Amino acid sequence: MLVQFSVRNFKVFREEVKLTLFASNYDKTTRETENVFTEPKFGLRLLKSAIVYGANASGKTKLIDAAHFMKDFILNSSKESQQGEKIDTEPFRLNTISALEPSMFEIIFIHEGEMYRYGFEVTQDEIVSEWLYHRPHTKEVEIFYREGQEFSTHPRVFRKGNFLVKEGMIRRNALMLSVAAQFNDMLAEKVFKWLEKFRQLSGLHEAGYLGFSMARVEISKKIIVSFLQEADMGIEDISVKKMDPSSLPDGLPNEVKDLIRKKIEEDESVFFEGLKTYHSVYDEKGNFNRLEEFSLEEEESSGTMKFFALTGPIFSAIENGEILFIDEIDSKLHPNLLNKIFQLFNSAKTNPKNAQIISNTHNTNLLESGIFRRDQIWFVQKDRFGSASLYSLASFKTDEGGRKGDNFEQKYLEGRYGGVPVLGDFSEIFHFENI
Repeated sequence: MLVQFSVRNFKVFREEVKLTLFASNYDKTTRETENVFTEPKFGLRLLKSAIVYGANASGKTKLIDAAHFMKDFILNSSKESQQGEKIDTEPFRLNTISALEPSMFEIIFIHEGEMYRYGFEVTQDEIVSEWLYHRPHTKEVEIFYREGQEFSTHPRVFRKGNFLVKEGMIRRNALMLSVAAQFNDMLAEKVFKWLEKFRQLSGLHEAGYLGFSMARVEISKKIIVSFLQEADMGIEDISVKKMDPSSLPDGLPNEVKDLIRKKIEEDESVFFEGLKTYHSVYDEKGNFNRLEEFSLEEEESSGTMKFFALTGPIFSAIENGEILFIDEIDSKLHPNLLNKIFQLFNSAKTNPKNAQIISNTHNTNLLESGIFRRDQIWFVQKDRFGSASLYSLASFKTDEGGRKGDNFEQKYLEGRYGGVPVLGDFSEIFHFENI
């Protein structure tokens, strides 16, 4: 489970910002049994969901970009293909000092009953610093700390790390954690195992996980169909067709065909031609006649396709206690449908393994839905220098519009919490004599 994610000097975030899922004591009487779960070993109360608001170009997507960069760099920095390559980080470029400083990322999480704190500072050329702390019980233990190519490692718990340092096997542009995982270090492997549960998705480009949801149909068809039916999309049934390596489409390049055949025949991978949906056909008297077949990608709405694409990641998260970071989840989806998705995660009944969902959104209806506590509502705002800050509604005092009974949607749109665009007078631009 995610406890906290921090980033500094990355894209729009010049100063350090922290997205924390600690539940505040001020909201302790609000949806406590639903939206909050406890971690008694560490005395923590954690939130199951969070939403992030902000103006266009304020940094909402960049927050998820930061999480994606951190995960991707951890998983791939030790690969030989990265040797000598620039690191794909981007500091805050609107300041002459920060443009030359490293970016920082840190994540705190709990996995298999133990807490971890891992982070690093990085430029486009090298790892500036890196650290891993482990808290199996009450005391946090330093596993390693790195400054450039100088390393301090725990002599007993991190023996693989000691070996890697002595043998000079950690490049300047590779994370020590990544290299240790390649050499099957136990703690590093545990961090990697948790990272498998830490997913970042685009709500605008669902094609990236559509295949994942299609693969889920074979094992979870009944519940997926029920999910689609409850969403009032008129779908009665679905089916997927696996791709036959002997009859691939003529339009595919030969190298793509060869790759697909190899994956299917040697690696036992599965590719799908597409998904079919089935809608009821009725006669003139309103009696059911038959089911009519439709192509999801060619004949269903973009909202239906996105909602189906989300079913795989959502079900996987809830079944396995995973964490979803979703950019623009509200794109193409009705507000009521969006509300239901967050309710799934907030509910103690439907989310017994305490999966977590964090998403940015422009949908202000969620602010008055009653399904969120104030500590689950976050805002991103840029200052006049282009630097973004991140803060929660729970940080506002009662006399600033932070009372529990306030109309959060109205006050947000009024600009009381920030995170809204400061708009000019468009009418001054569109004069017919100026066009």
